[in-house]
Amino acid sequence: MAIRIKVVKRPQPGVAGGGVKKFYASPVHDREVSLDSLTKAIEKISTVNGADIRAVLYAMVEEAVAGLSDGRIVRLGDLGSLRVTISSEGKDRAEEVTAASVKKMGFIFTPGKRLREMRDAAKFTKV
Repeated sequence: MAIRIKVVKRPQPGVAGGGVKKFYASPVHDREVSLDSLTKAIEKISTVNGADIRAVLYAMVEEAVAGLSDGRIVRLGDLGSLRVTISSEGKDRAEEVTAASVKKMGFIFTPGKRLREMRDAAKFTKV
């Protein structure tokens, strides 16, 4: 299966005023895979019923949130891993840095083996 791309016109990155606009490939994201559709797909290829699959997936989300909240890296096998990232104010002395210095929190997803393999073998088709 190929990843669908479309053409978009964008300004030059890093050039004040946009510079010369050029055309770039951009992935098409017009569909999604929901937890419900994942559950149904897993149910078809396993002996586990949908209610049990949903229970495990929702529990995984809860445990991932708990782990991230505790400062852990959450490893999801061949899918990848999640970790918290923060941005903070710089201070002149170490003792001036407090929890109030944190200005923004985000997440970093690092793809695992299967996603890296998918990326390396990806094919594209223009729509």
